[in-house]
Amino acid sequence: MSRPDDERPIALARPAFDEREEQLLLEVVRSGWVGQGPRVAEFERRFAERVGARQGVAVSSCTAGLFLMLHAHGIGPGDEVIVPSLSFIASANAITHCGAIPVFIDVEPRSYNIAPDAVAAAVGPRTRAVMIVHQVGLPADLDGIGAVAERHGVAIFEDAACALGASYKGRPIGGGASGHPACFSFHPRKIVVTGEGGMITTDDEALAARLRRLRHQGMSVSDLERHRARQVIIEEYPEIGYNFRMSDLHAALGLAQLAKLDELLEGRRVIAARYGELLEDVAGVEAPSAPDFAVPNHQSYLVRLVGADAKARNQVMQELEEQGISTRRGLMAIHRETPYRDARCVGALSQTELASDQTLAMPMHAGLDAADVDRVVSALGGAVARCCPAG
Repeated sequence: MSRPDDERPIALARPAFDEREEQLLLEVVRSGWVGQGPRVAEFERRFAERVGARQGVAVSSCTAGLFLMLHAHGIGPGDEVIVPSLSFIASANAITHCGAIPVFIDVEPRSYNIAPDAVAAAVGPRTRAVMIVHQVGLPADLDGIGAVAERHGVAIFEDAACALGASYKGRPIGGGASGHPACFSFHPRKIVVTGEGGMITTDDEALAARLRRLRHQGMSVSDLERHRARQVIIEEYPEIGYNFRMSDLHAALGLAQLAKLDELLEGRRVIAARYGELLEDVAGVEAPSAPDFAVPNHQSYLVRLVGADAKARNQVMQELEEQGISTRRGLMAIHRETPYRDARCVGALSQTELASDQTLAMPMHAGLDAADVDRVVSALGGAVARCCPAG
C-alpha cells in the first residue's frame, strides 16, 4: 500500500532523468565505444559553449579537475593557496594533493562566500593562488577578489562545483564571468548529473591541451585521435599523468542533462521562491539571500537556524528525518576536521563556524511540487519551535 502524499518520503536531491538519458546511453552502449571518446568530446564542446568558455576538459570528478588546475599551474610544495574553510573538504584536499598548503579564511555572514578584504589580509610571500568557491551555486565577488589577486600577482582558480547556470553581473560562471580556470561537478546532488564526473573550463587552448594529456596518463595523443587516423600513430608520454578520464557513458548523461538545463534551473527558481515566501512566517529561520551582482542557480537551498548551535540544528534535522524529510548539514568547516586541525587559519573564522553549526540544506530537486515545499516548511517550523525555542 502506498503512503499518502503527506507521509511519503521527500528526498534531499534527485537526478532529473527521463527517456532522453536512456536513449543517449543506449546509443553509446550500441556503439561499442564506452570509454573516453566522441561523446566526451561533444560534451566538452557543448558545455564550453554554454558557459562562454573557449575550452572544456572533461575529467572523472571535480576534485580531479581542481587538482589538475593547480598542478598544471606549477603549484606544489611550499606554495600557499588561499581558500575558504567553509566548503566541502575536496577544495582543501586538491591543494594538499599538490603538496601545497591551504590557508583558510573566513566568509561573509549572508553569502557564505569569501570577500576581497579577507583575501587581501591572507596574502603572504608564499601565496601562489586564491581558490574561489561559489558556495552552493551563489557566485562570489569575482571582480573584487580579482583586483586583489592582480595587485599581488597571484592566480585565481574557481571551485564552481555547484555553480553551473549561476551568473555574475549577467555573465555565466565558468567562462564569461571571469575567464579564470573553473571546475564543475556532476555529482548526483548537482543540477547536471552524470553520476560522477567534472569539467574544467578555460580560455587558454594550450592549457586545455595539456590538461587533456594529464588526465590520460600524459599520453601525447588521445585514443579517439588514434582511432580516427588513417595511419599508425605511436603515442608518447612526455610527462607523468593521471587516470582522470570521463567515459562516453557519463558524457551521454551529461549531454542529455545539459540540453534541459534551462528547464531545470527554472524549476529550482520556482521552488526557491516558494520556500522564501513561506519562510517569512517561520520564526528563527533565515532564508538565503543574494547580493545584487549575483544570480544563484539554487543548487542547494540553505537555511540558517538563527541563534542555534550544532546540537539544536542536528535535532531539527532528526525530527525532519523521522517525518520522512531528508536534509543535510549545510556547510562544513574544513579546519575542524582531523587532517586540517593544525592548518593555517587567518583570524578566528567565527562566521565559518557559525554557518557550519547553524545551516542546513533543504530538499531541492525537480521532483518537488508546491505541496512538498509546504509540507517541508511546516515541518521545519514545528521542529525549530521545539528544538530551538530561543530562535
